[in-house]
Amino acid sequence: MADLHILRTHQLGLPKARQLALRWVEQAQTGFGLQCTYEEGQQEDEVSFSRPGMDGTLVVSHDRFELHLKLGFLLGAFKDRIEREIMNNFDALLAPEAALISRL
Repeated sequence: MADLHILRTHQLGLPKARQLALRWVEQAQTGFGLQCTYEEGQQEDEVSFSRPGMDGTLVVSHDRFELHLKLGFLLGAFKDRIEREIMNNFDALLAPEAALISRL
């Protein structure tokens, strides 16, 4: 079994980070067939997701996205590719926000 841990920091605050996380959930459900559950909290939110051979959580806070993912035996062979896809996905979600903040 392979584990992934991905951390992305940001300066968006929780309300804006929550919006991006909900967009990530939509993409994960349609693009990767993940079953997702979103739980809002006062300080941070947590997304639990799974599909055969994979399960994990995404913690969303005012200053970070932190993803923990466990891959089963078969998907573990694709760990590097899956990690790259997830990182690219977060970078694409955060890029427009980072550009907006840097212009302010």
